[in-house]
Amino acid sequence: MLSNWERSPYAPPVLFISKRTISLTKKLYRLEPPVRFVSKRIISLGVKAVDRYVPDSILLLFMNTIDKSVPPEVIDGVISGLDVLPPKLRSSMITAAITAADRYVPDTAASSRKVSAVIAGIYKYVPDRIIPPESVEEWSNVKTKFHIPTLLSRGKSRSRKE
Repeated sequence: MLSNWERSPYAPPVLFISKRTISLTKKLYRLEPPVRFVSKRIISLGVKAVDRYVPDSILLLFMNTIDKSVPPEVIDGVISGLDVLPPKLRSSMITAAITAADRYVPDTAASSRKVSAVIAGIYKYVPDRIIPPESVEEWSNVKTKFHIPTLLSRGKSRSRKE
């Protein structure tokens, strides 16, 4: 027999299986531990491989290549390209990426000096203004976890010809 709460329109969604009521959030929660386990194993294996086999000189070359060969206009264009997307889509994409980085990337990746340097080198170009308000706390956790510096306001970039 359903209670008054379960009949109300504000009741959480439920799935009826053989006269048992299982909350969908509980069902999704059952999937979360395997996802965490797999992500922890795969990412940890990748981190170990990078720490062991990739020399610092290759990482330094990679970071310098990104900083020197990618013009500021391209970075500004990618960021302003996000503004073209519908606000709900943009917000959900950014929120999903931040949540995945916050929840599913294990601490072994964050404690790896080489991996954190690469992630910080790429994410330092993400300005705080494009982060949705509902993800500010998780973005702060990700920035702290991977030691991502805050991008200072560059204003409009000038072309190199001027």
